[in-house]
Amino acid sequence: MNVAVGREGGGEIALTREIGTNVHPIHHQAAGVGRALQVLHVFQTLVLGVHREGARLLGDAEQRDGPAVQRAIGVGDITPHCELGETLLGVDVALETPQPYLPTPAHGGKWVKPERPRVTLLAHDKLSWAGLCAVISAAHKDSREDPEIDRQELLRLAGEHGLIALLGPRSDVGYNILNRRPDRALDYLRTWQDHGVRTYLEIATHHQNPDGSNLSDTFAARMLQWAIVHRTQAVLTNLVRYRDPKDSRIADILDASRRQVALSNQPTTSQAFLASSQHMGAIAQRVSSLVGDPRDIGQALLRQTVALGQECVIDPQADLGMNQVYVPELSKLLPGETRSADSILQERCEVSFSNYLTDNAVTRNDDLRATRERLDSELSVIKQMGLAGYVLTVAQVVDMIRAMKVRVAARGSGAGSFINHLLGISGVDPIKHNLLMERFVSTLRPGLPDIDIDVESDRRIEIYQAIFDRFGDQRTTCVSMRETYRVRHAIRDVGAAMGMPPGEINTFAKSFPHIRARHIRSALAELPELRRSGIGVRAARGDLDQFLDLVEGLDGLPRHTALHPCGIVLSDLSLLERTPVQPSAQEFPMSQFDKDDVEHMGLLKLDVLGVRMQSALAYAIDQVYQIQGPDAYGTDSTGKINLESVPRDDPKTFELIQSTKTLGCFQIESPGQRELIGKFAPVSFGDLITDISLFRPGPVKSDMITPFLRARQGWGLTDYMHPDLKEILTETSGVVVFHEQVMRIVSVMTGCSLEAADLIRRRMGDYEQLDEIREWFYKALQSRNYELSVIEQVWDVLRAFASFGFCKAHAAAFALPTYQSAWFKTHHPAAFLAGVLTHDPGMYPKRLIADDARSFGVEILGLDVNASKDTYRVELTNSGSQGIRIPLSEVKGISEQEVSDIICAQPYSSLADFVIRSKASRPIVERIILAGGFDVLHDPLVSRRDLLFHAAELSAEHKLKRTARSRIGNQISLGMQETVWIPEPTGLPALSLADRVKYEIEVLGIDVSAHVMSFYRQMLTELNAVPADHLLTVRSQSSVLIAGVKVATQTPPIRSGKRVAFITLEDSTGPIDATFFEEAQDQYAATLFHSWLLLVSGTVRRTGPRGVSILANGCWELSEVYQHWKRGGVSAVHELIGKAPVHQLDPVAPTQIWEHASGFRSSPYADVRPAGSDIARSMRSAAKMAP
Repeated sequence: MNVAVGREGGGEIALTREIGTNVHPIHHQAAGVGRALQVLHVFQTLVLGVHREGARLLGDAEQRDGPAVQRAIGVGDITPHCELGETLLGVDVALETPQPYLPTPAHGGKWVKPERPRVTLLAHDKLSWAGLCAVISAAHKDSREDPEIDRQELLRLAGEHGLIALLGPRSDVGYNILNRRPDRALDYLRTWQDHGVRTYLEIATHHQNPDGSNLSDTFAARMLQWAIVHRTQAVLTNLVRYRDPKDSRIADILDASRRQVALSNQPTTSQAFLASSQHMGAIAQRVSSLVGDPRDIGQALLRQTVALGQECVIDPQADLGMNQVYVPELSKLLPGETRSADSILQERCEVSFSNYLTDNAVTRNDDLRATRERLDSELSVIKQMGLAGYVLTVAQVVDMIRAMKVRVAARGSGAGSFINHLLGISGVDPIKHNLLMERFVSTLRPGLPDIDIDVESDRRIEIYQAIFDRFGDQRTTCVSMRETYRVRHAIRDVGAAMGMPPGEINTFAKSFPHIRARHIRSALAELPELRRSGIGVRAARGDLDQFLDLVEGLDGLPRHTALHPCGIVLSDLSLLERTPVQPSAQEFPMSQFDKDDVEHMGLLKLDVLGVRMQSALAYAIDQVYQIQGPDAYGTDSTGKINLESVPRDDPKTFELIQSTKTLGCFQIESPGQRELIGKFAPVSFGDLITDISLFRPGPVKSDMITPFLRARQGWGLTDYMHPDLKEILTETSGVVVFHEQVMRIVSVMTGCSLEAADLIRRRMGDYEQLDEIREWFYKALQSRNYELSVIEQVWDVLRAFASFGFCKAHAAAFALPTYQSAWFKTHHPAAFLAGVLTHDPGMYPKRLIADDARSFGVEILGLDVNASKDTYRVELTNSGSQGIRIPLSEVKGISEQEVSDIICAQPYSSLADFVIRSKASRPIVERIILAGGFDVLHDPLVSRRDLLFHAAELSAEHKLKRTARSRIGNQISLGMQETVWIPEPTGLPALSLADRVKYEIEVLGIDVSAHVMSFYRQMLTELNAVPADHLLTVRSQSSVLIAGVKVATQTPPIRSGKRVAFITLEDSTGPIDATFFEEAQDQYAATLFHSWLLLVSGTVRRTGPRGVSILANGCWELSEVYQHWKRGGVSAVHELIGKAPVHQLDPVAPTQIWEHASGFRSSPYADVRPAGSDIARSMRSAAKMAP
């Protein structure tokens, strides 16, 4: 269901109704309902999405593949903004038609059912809100795409829960009045009333419609007359779908997109807007004048509308249960337990506390006392806030996951709780790493804290099912999420609605980075890769104004509702009385509240996040056990590696990290991170925590890294600002990095509690509160006799870093899998990289990981129809070393069933045997041949091209014999399987090495026979291009040429507000990172973002012992450079790269720059996925460019 908050004119507010869906939410918030004409808007309906920066008054929350009820209410926006005032809630639902009917296709679109009767239901108290939830859930129970509810079930639910029904022009009563069957209309009305449902007739008109329609003035008067005759109360609405008349075209686009029909075929009206009070008053007078005395009848209509609106005001706390805590009953959590949750939690903590003291050798009295005080303090806070049941529930879920033999780890601020550590929820010791409970939960911050847990991604659904089985459907549901329109989706839907060719739409959409739809015009004007394109030229001429207006109009509107990737709600038995649910695509029920709303509703949201690195580590552990057995390095008494018990100070692990050879390692594989660890050179687990904290959006944006590294490496003096702060800032060389440091600084210098200090930290991110906080901070420090110069220095640091620092507890939780992945890569590289290739947890394509494996001495073993399985597996090679076998699942287009069938029939004796027994389709057989899957089965004299020729014959012969065998009932054998098949050379030329590499990448995405860059080696040598493994030998500021396959592109935010592009090239010797600032982008943007084999010129930038990157000033498509080299040698290439680009323009600074309270400025094009295809497709594209 949608949030529906809208303000019109002098504070008038309206309800909402989704466009064209079968179940529509209605939600009203008003600053007051004192004025009659203002409350006329109560039953106007429009769809809007509420964003933090304000409300949007138009949208379609329906999926393209079917309608869906979205967020029921915007409860997340009610409490914090009390000025929104009172709340009304309702739903517009479609009824099942009693007679069978056939859907009809609409202009080649999907099958669409005829319009069905609809009714609007309103809640007015706690019981009716529960009924509203039940109605919505029932409507979605049997159909995700086309929700509707059985009439009898609706009547029963509405009567039992005291819902109020509005019967409007599209109701069964309205249709029969329109068709001049007042007798049947009366029967329907009495049916509602006989079930105890309070009913009102909904009067609405869009007077431009012809008199024969159900939205004309004439028909509205007939409805009102009928209500008077049958003594039925009526209310006035405008069936609102958008705020302003000009937005009607956007509503038409949304309808056309959902129905998959052309825009020109849509019936349109511009009257369904949020009308003013005067406009609605005029409607009341105009309609009532057609019935009788306009003054008496019109005023009566207004009074009834006001009275109903006032009655339906909902109390968020009393009726919805907001800001209360709901967790599973203790009897469900711990059957048979009679003690309180606090007592049970205390007992569990005491047992674990004794073990903790023993395991950590805590013997000093001061340490014992501090540790005891920490536990007692946390238990006191948990008891005061009534969170013992919450903590026990999370602990039981974690215990259950571990019992399933699934890797699990906590993340987030919950790692700062000593209780969470003692209960086994978090593996990070908060006392050892100086973490704060107050960052996790505080008595000054009401509501449930947030505990996130990471599990193996490939077992996430299994864990979901286990949680549902444990707590039951009545107490458990998933969280939904709302996807809104961004530029690419908006272009596609507007283009389809306007009848543009699909190919043209796709090209248009892909040319844009993944930005907001409202930024489409600025992107066309400012981004060089778009400004010089044909689209940009047409936009500059004004040819696309109408199209761009529609795209911008869709910005931020709901497009799709889906299952949240990790959120699960656990509650007591009242869950389904407080939230409507609907089935997800995976058939799990999901609440129609999003992640923010469920927290305000007091529901326990447990984030069970499937992390592919956890799956990769679990897979690697199994691979080590299978290859090396129980004697492998790092195994424990179980014979398997236990990553929780490996020492966290392993020197070899930190040597690997310092070498920056961290591809595949959790959190430290990106170009920026590899550069940072090359400068930082971490030597301890604490250093990893700091590193992860530094390389987050906030610290990077506020430039925390530079002062930290200068102090860390002795390039600058360590400044603690004041002796009181030395203990707080020692671990980060005098630089504020962590949220916890900000909290401690505020607490130490002002004397406030850590809880209050965290509230101050949070508020410092708000421009409007900065002056107030600054005044308080200065007065507090002056009263404690700090010098003004110290106060000003500390304030400047806090203002810049408070909202941009990173939570140390979160970083500590991340540092654990970071260290574990680096340890595994250090000691078992083959198994680790097999896990990475199988579960693909990183940001790079698999071919780069395969090259990285080769650099660690791990051989990449080609596709083999007898040896390859469904995952990457470690094998012992003939030389005794370890290799990784490419799996069958990497074959392009192969299905899971085909992979399973091939594996089940292994081994094969020949290509003919494979064709007969594998059940693989002919295209798959041909792709396996091209990728070398049969090379080991046949004589080297028989080439892959020969096998392709024979495969065609074998497939045709097998098909013929299979048909013949089926006709004679398998009574005789045609002898094909019994014959030893030996292929003969056909005389066709064998595939060249370049062809083999091309087909390997096209089929597998990995070049096995040779690296694609090897074909350019001679040219690059002549050009003196520097390979990746030689960059460390080049002096800083030297001009160089580099080349490689582009494997990653990023556009992170930088403090100046300009767009910067980071690319990673791979040239078979390692990755090379290059940085393009706006000046270089302006000239080479099209090549940079849309080409995959690149030659780049630039200067070397050395930033530490292992920190090296390229500051780029130009790039060219490598295949074009290669053609020039073939025709004219090195001189021709120098001439090419020496030319200024034909379309060279002066750089254009972005007109939109966002500025934060800290002074940080950001480009709207930063931190988004760039234009073009994904990396997987790019690898196959790069193969086709091989000479």
